[in-house]
Amino acid sequence: MGKSGMQKGKGKVKEALGKVTGNERMKAEGKAEQAEGKVRESADEARDAMRRRSH
Repeated sequence: MGKSGMQKGKGKVKEALGKVTGNERMKAEGKAEQAEGKVRESADEARDAMRRRSH
């Protein structure tokens, strides 16, 4: 699991904790971290695809 996976996992935990505690800010931060992880994951996949095409 790379940084993107860790980011998504951390976001899921934060979101769930926010839901349980009723903390809307924490819940929103968790969703934002998950989104950031997805963006990083997509960028990593695109970079890997470009490397494979160039060889």
